[in-house]
Amino acid sequence: MTERASDAATACRVCRGAVTEFLDLGRQPLSDAFRDRADTGPEFFFRLAVGQCASCTMVQLMEEVPREAMFNDQYPYFSSGSAVMRKHFTETAQFFLETELTGPDPFAVEIGCNDGIMLQTISDAGVRHLGFEPSGSVARVARENGVSVRTDFFEESTAAEVRATHGPAAVVFAANTLCHIPYLDSIFRGLDVLLDDNGVFVFEDPYLGDIVQKTSFDQIYDEHFYLFSAHSVQNTAAEFGFELVDVARLGVHGGEVRYTLARAGKREPSAAVAAMLEEESERRLAEPETLREFAAAVGRIRDDLVSLLSDLRAQGKRVVAYGATAKSATVTNFCDIDTALVSHVCDSTPAKQERLSPGKHIPVLPSEAFSAPYPDYALLFAWNHADEIMAKEQEFRRGGGRWILYVPSVRVV
Repeated sequence: MTERASDAATACRVCRGAVTEFLDLGRQPLSDAFRDRADTGPEFFFRLAVGQCASCTMVQLMEEVPREAMFNDQYPYFSSGSAVMRKHFTETAQFFLETELTGPDPFAVEIGCNDGIMLQTISDAGVRHLGFEPSGSVARVARENGVSVRTDFFEESTAAEVRATHGPAAVVFAANTLCHIPYLDSIFRGLDVLLDDNGVFVFEDPYLGDIVQKTSFDQIYDEHFYLFSAHSVQNTAAEFGFELVDVARLGVHGGEVRYTLARAGKREPSAAVAAMLEEESERRLAEPETLREFAAAVGRIRDDLVSLLSDLRAQGKRVVAYGATAKSATVTNFCDIDTALVSHVCDSTPAKQERLSPGKHIPVLPSEAFSAPYPDYALLFAWNHADEIMAKEQEFRRGGGRWILYVPSVRVV
C-alpha cells in the first residue's frame, strides 16, 4: 500500500503559465526516507516528472510533495559532513563579511541553514545573524555550535516577525534550499519585508545548464522542485519586483550557480549576468527540443547502467554502492536497482547507517564496511564528491577495485 501526492500540476508555480512535461522518472519515494529494517508500514510514493513553463521558462516538478514530509526532525543530511562543503561555506561567509556585512551592526539571515556551517563563521565574527531551519535534527547541531536558529519555514509571516524583532537584513542567503520551495511567491514577499532597501538575496542551487550538459538526472528528486537557469531566475525576480544583478558558477554539488538579487533598480547588473544569459541562448537551454533530447539521454543512461550491472552479476562480480545520497533514490528507483544488482550502500552518515534505502530497500552500512572486504566494483552515487572520495579510497583501486560512474555517461574507471 502506498500514499500518493497531489495530482500533477499544469500551471507554473511562478507565473501561472502553461507547464509542459518533458521527463517522467516514474514512481519515487521520499529521497531521504531511510527506513528502519523492522519498518513494514506504508511508504510514501509520488510521480517524479519534470516540465517547463512556456512563459517564464522555469523548469519544475509536476507534483509537489508536502514540505513536512521531507523536512522534519528525522532529516539526515548534514552540510558539514563533507570537507569540501565546509571549506565552501567558510569561504562564503568570509565573502559576505568582506562585502555586504561591513556596515554598522549588520544582520544576516540564512534560509535553510542546516547544521549552521556557514553562519558559524559569521557568528564567530560577532555579526548578528539568524538561521531558518525547519528540520530539528540539524537545527539542534547548529545551536550547539553557537548559531542562532529559528526552527521554522521562511515565508512572508515568519519574515515579518523577524523584521519586527531584529530589524532589516543586509543579506539573506540560501544554499541548496530555494530550489526546495514551491511557494516562491511567499518567499519573495518575505524578502520584500525583511531585506534592507539596498540588501541582497543570494542563493546557490544546482544549475539546469550543468544538469543538461552532464545528463545528471539524479539532481532531480522530491526536494528539488525547481531547476534554475539565469533566464528563469531573471524572470522570477522580475515577477516580484527584484532584479538579477550577479551570477557566479560554482563547482560544488556537481555544478551550481550563485545568484544575487536586489530590489529592482537598486544595483547595476554585472557583466556576468549578460554573459550567462547569452550563453544560455546560444545553447538553446530553454528550448523544448533541448529538454526532450536531455530526456532521451537519461533513458540511455538507465539502459546502459542496468545492462552493466546485470552483466557484472552474471560474471559473479561483487558490486556495492558508495554514498547513500538523496539523489541516489532517483537512480535506484528509476533504474530498478535493488539488492540483486547492488548488495549494499556504504555511507559515513550515522543517521542513515543500518537502515534501508528509500523505495528499493538496499541496506546502508557504515563506511568501514567498504573495505571488509573491498568489492570488485563500486557504484559511486556521490559522484559530485568523486575527487574527495577517490583520494580517500586509494587502497580500493590499488587492490584492483573499479569505480562505476553514470554522469555524464555510464563508464568504469
